[in-house]
Parts: sequence; C-alpha cells; structure tokens
Amino acid sequence: MEVSSEVRPVSRLFTAGVLPAACPSRTVLDHVTSRWGVLVLVALAEREMRWGELRRTVEGVSEKMLAQTLRTLEADGIVHREAWASIPPRVDYSLTDRGRELAQRLLPLTDWIADNADAIVGTAAASPES
Repeated sequence: MEVSSEVRPVSRLFTAGVLPAACPSRTVLDHVTSRWGVLVLVALAEREMRWGELRRTVEGVSEKMLAQTLRTLEADGIVHREAWASIPPRVDYSLTDRGRELAQRLLPLTDWIADNADAIVGTAAASPES
C-alpha cells in the first residue's frame, strides 16, 4: 500500500492555522467574506468606481455599511481609496494588487454561486419545514 505525501486541503488548513480559533486568518475571512465585502470585491474586480457608482452597483447596501466595508478592506490593503482635491469632492475606489489577486480567486466561487443559486434556493424553499 502506497502512502501519499500530498497534504489534504482540510489538513493543510489545520496546519496552516486557518481553523484554529485564535488564528488571524479568521479576521481576514470575516472581512473578505462578509455579505458586503464579497459584493464590493466583485464590483471592483471589473474596474475602479466612484462612491455613488459603487453604491448603485452593490444594491441594498446602506451608506454606513458601504463606508465601513470600504474602510475595513482599505485597512487590510485590499482596496485603494483615492481622494481628488476637486469641487465637488471625488473619491475613487479600486483594488490593490492584493485585492486583484483575491478577486481572481473569489470570482470562480461567485460564478459557481450564481450558476447554482436558483437551484439551491429553490430546493430550500421547496423543502418541508421541520
């Protein structure tokens, strides 16, 4: 019997410190995978956007939550905020190199979700309640 030296994904997560409660990756996962964090990242993956455009693109986000999400992702080095000294004031948001790398990994997941959401939500809605 041959034993593989390949590390299984779940085992790697334990050894890399993703699943332990005190791991800093928990904080990053919380920021990136928050409801609004994912949507902001997906929106900015296509191109840079101004505040109002981003708010219209990410439908349903309040000004407070958009501001909080952008501040968090900016502090994490994922989103770049550029304020222009103009009248009226102009602020552009874009992904940093780290943010673009993250978006490249996140977009296949969001594509899968979009492809399967109707079936999953439809199945959940059709299930009898317990």
